[in-house]
Amino acid sequence: MIVTLSDAEIGEALATLPEWTHDLERRALHRRVALADFPAAMAFMMRVAFAAQAMNHHPEWTNVYNRIDIWLTTHDAGGITAYDVSLAQRIDGLLA
Repeated sequence: MIVTLSDAEIGEALATLPEWTHDLERRALHRRVALADFPAAMAFMMRVAFAAQAMNHHPEWTNVYNRIDIWLTTHDAGGITAYDVSLAQRIDGLLA
């Protein structure tokens, strides 16, 4: 069984993920990314897709031109888990 993180644990995780926020309504981690243009956004999304597939943990996201909104939540658990934190860290690494 996958266990959701407590509010304190989410806060600790967010302290290491400064670009991410806690979306209370979606019970998810959220980050907005703005890249140079549409091709750059699509290329980034493909890199995230490969990382997510390797983890078998997939983001919710939207894309408008160069902007991508990403929400990470573990639906099976009903909230944020260590899987979400790990994927957020990988996403940040792809942007570094």
